[in-house]
Amino acid sequence: MEIHFAFLALGGLLLLGMFADELGRRTRLPRVSLMILFGVAVGSSGFDILPPDVYGWFDFLAAAALTMVAFLLGSRFTQSRLRDQGKAIVVISLAAVLVTALIVGTGLLLVGAPLIVALLLGGIATATAPAATQDIVKQTQAQGPFTDTLLGVVAIDDVWGLILFSVLLITAKAIVGDGGVDILTQSLWELGGAVAVGTAVGIPAAYLTGRLHTGEPIQAEAIGVVFLCAGLALWLEVSFLLSGMIAGALIVNFARHHTRTFHEIERIEWPFMVLFFVLAGASLDLTALNAIGLIGVAYLGLRIVGRIAGGWTGGVASGVPLLHRRWIGFALLPQAGVALGMALVAVIHFPELGKTLLAVTIGSTIVFELFGPLFTQAALRKTGETRES
Repeated sequence: MEIHFAFLALGGLLLLGMFADELGRRTRLPRVSLMILFGVAVGSSGFDILPPDVYGWFDFLAAAALTMVAFLLGSRFTQSRLRDQGKAIVVISLAAVLVTALIVGTGLLLVGAPLIVALLLGGIATATAPAATQDIVKQTQAQGPFTDTLLGVVAIDDVWGLILFSVLLITAKAIVGDGGVDILTQSLWELGGAVAVGTAVGIPAAYLTGRLHTGEPIQAEAIGVVFLCAGLALWLEVSFLLSGMIAGALIVNFARHHTRTFHEIERIEWPFMVLFFVLAGASLDLTALNAIGLIGVAYLGLRIVGRIAGGWTGGVASGVPLLHRRWIGFALLPQAGVALGMALVAVIHFPELGKTLLAVTIGSTIVFELFGPLFTQAALRKTGETRES
């Protein structure tokens, strides 16, 4: 792609993000949904005006943006916050994952889905979209115990989801008579390796970062830490989400001037998030909605029920206020790239199910990416923790 097209594309996408931000302020719609819609409009499912090479930026931008999000989510795990809300975060996240998988898997069996499909889609349904949730909180300027619990839950529920998905994938392989040792080994490496990368970056950074004065030097330092974490995770083929979260949690608890690093990341995060969400929308193929069929429609309804029931169950078990129990499940509806990643892994092991799994996952991701943030925003308002409330 010629360099002037690259500048035109970058400038246009960033201005679209600015327009989405202003429109979101005026209409009180989630700017995440608006940016994705704008992306759909300029992408292959819309007017198809983006140069083809622009789509090649998506993997880099996704890794950069999501590692920043994970890094900031990790900063929520301070010792004081873990003492106050650690039980609620762990219990609600586990309940949301387990109940969602159970309801989706069982429900799909009842509507006639094959056992293997029901198992795999039950695992895929547990994935959430931490980037969308983080941006909704930022847009609404939400603060309070419900917001803190929500951000803690979305920070770790994908970890539980990946573990459960791996178990279900191994179970599916065992049912058809194939070994699951390779899946178990890969899963352990992805999770354990991510912890190792986050620790390897986080511990030195905790003692070396934040000592400079605020401004350009520490901004470069913050970007360097995030990019180093993302690069190592991608190179070693481990979860950059978990790596970023571990690094952020270590820095916030052990660094002397930890707030400087996180504030600098918050200042530079927005352009990456704009490009990520708009390109995510541009990459969506809306024709996938035509192929989801009965299983896909059932999956959509069952996942909504599973999220709400799982949030309620976890809220009861952890003793959070009644209002929080009612709305935490609604706030967990957004679903994005992690689900698609799970589906692609499943297709590698069950290629004959690829058409069904990908159609349902892509189709449902479109729905939950567009409409999930609306429910998250509504939940934050109903609990009275947004500035608008």
